[in-house]
Amino acid sequence: MDKPVCLIDTTSDGKLCVQQSAVQILQKIEQPVVVVAVVGLYRTGKSYLMNRLAGKQTGFALGSTIESKTKGIWMWCVPHPAKKETTLVLLDTEGLGDVDKGDSKHDTKIFSLAVLLSSTIVLNSRGTIDNRAIEEMQYVTELTEYIKIKSPDEVVDDSEFVKFFPSFIWAVRDFTLQRNINGKDATDDEYLEFALKLKLGNSVQVMNYNLPRECIRKYFTSRKCFTFPFPTNPDNVSYLETLDPAEISKHFLEVTDCFSRFIFDHSQVKNLKDGHKVTGRVLGHLAKTYVDTISSGAVPCLENAVIALSTIENEAALQEGLEVYQSGMEKLKKSFPLELNEITSEHQCFNLMATQTFMNRSFRDSDGKFLTSLEEAIRHQFDRYLSDNEKASEEKCESLMSVLSDPMTERINEGFYARAGGYDLFCRDLEDIVNQYNLLAYKEVKIAEVLDKFLQQKAALTTAILQADDKLTENERRICEERERAVLLEQEIKAQEERQRQLEEKMEIEQQNNEERLRQVIQKMEDEMFLQQQETKLAMESKLREQTVLMEKGFQEKANSMAQEIEELKRKNAQVEERTSRSFAQMIADQERRNAQNMEVLRQRHQQQMHAINRRPRPRSGCCIQ
Repeated sequence: MDKPVCLIDTTSDGKLCVQQSAVQILQKIEQPVVVVAVVGLYRTGKSYLMNRLAGKQTGFALGSTIESKTKGIWMWCVPHPAKKETTLVLLDTEGLGDVDKGDSKHDTKIFSLAVLLSSTIVLNSRGTIDNRAIEEMQYVTELTEYIKIKSPDEVVDDSEFVKFFPSFIWAVRDFTLQRNINGKDATDDEYLEFALKLKLGNSVQVMNYNLPRECIRKYFTSRKCFTFPFPTNPDNVSYLETLDPAEISKHFLEVTDCFSRFIFDHSQVKNLKDGHKVTGRVLGHLAKTYVDTISSGAVPCLENAVIALSTIENEAALQEGLEVYQSGMEKLKKSFPLELNEITSEHQCFNLMATQTFMNRSFRDSDGKFLTSLEEAIRHQFDRYLSDNEKASEEKCESLMSVLSDPMTERINEGFYARAGGYDLFCRDLEDIVNQYNLLAYKEVKIAEVLDKFLQQKAALTTAILQADDKLTENERRICEERERAVLLEQEIKAQEERQRQLEEKMEIEQQNNEERLRQVIQKMEDEMFLQQQETKLAMESKLREQTVLMEKGFQEKANSMAQEIEELKRKNAQVEERTSRSFAQMIADQERRNAQNMEVLRQRHQQQMHAINRRPRPRSGCCIQ
């Protein structure tokens, strides 16, 4: 994108809506995305920081008046400067506190969407982080009213938000104070933590003072602060985007560069609940889901959004996997006919590629519904390709047989064999045809069946020539007739045995595919389990740090409450892990059951064919055609 576009706008009746043109841009981004959103009061210079992150001087509208320029949420997608194969998505939000809006809830909705969509949220303010600045962040205290982790019917401790909320950066603009705490120089981060320090006491005044600070500490475990000096002469601030770098404070530029490097190096790829990486395409789905929910008057629910998105993504993953298989096999089809081991080998390769493609995109296919659909679709497609290959082989074999037997046909039409000794001449010619055919068609899957069909077609002619040969005695004719029947029977058995061999080869490949697919399923489940454990681990570490701080500062009651939260988190995590383990065990069992059923179908076909072969009487040696 060479410039930003509006992602979320406001309709004439005040409702939020997603711009389809922006969603279409996101749908083309298959890479993981790092999403950085900036929020804050209007006219505080948010857009300048986002332009710098985009590596541009201009882009997001800065404006030079008291009127708020940015409306809704604007998006700019650029290649990530530090992470390969990753896209940086910058979201510039509508300024909070704009008097023209006249709707305080609108600001909270914008702030909530920024939290829901981003992996890093930047709070931009001016002056200092004083009590007034924190009180202006009442949107933080209202987050639990506008965001739910699970369905409204399920009670969830708001402390679980720490698992899913973005990292938090407070950018303080036009900062002029000395960062001095208790007579000692302090870093930006120490300054932030000092500003978020709680007061002891239980009065209403103290509780109101502590509430926004507690929310920031509780919801945003990763916190960072940058203090920016005045960028230039106050008269030039309104024209910051057009100023020559020489006219901008060197210290301001240094802090801006430091801020940008931190974003590039430390902002993580956006993850869904349970750790699934978000691509641009998924981000577009999320934006639409959340905005539609808010516009309907409901509260966005992380769990419901993930469930809805998993269905969309799993269906797309199924189609993507099937397309990988079909694309490879369609190219292979151009070379039909092929030997069976060649087509089964390529099928195995493309099958595993398709399964891996599905695994890479799918998530929460806990009952294996979509994977099963993929397996069945590929199995059906493979049978069709085998059939197409057999048809191509049959056509090639029949064409070859026609060319080889044309001279014999001409001789038959000329009556060449209708004489004494004609039967021996016919047998020699027929044997030559069979030998040449076997030599030229030895790679073909239909070699035996086409030969069997050819010999069956020539059976009546062979008998007629035999009976017309006056050189043979009646006893010799009877012996030859038995030999001819033996030839036909032997060739029929060869055709059946060849089909049997092909089925056994297919069974072997299917067994290998089953084993590899099961390995991929187990790996996928282990990866998902690991991501869940990482989420809980980070949340636990955050709560333990916060508990330590509370105890050190004398907030024993709050520390005790935090200890209860930690125990509750452990209990819920144990329940989740147990449910997940049961689900995974069931999924593996289902996969093994499906594999066993598929193999049993093939085994039954194998037994039926073996039974048919064994029931056939074995021909005696000494046939006319060897």
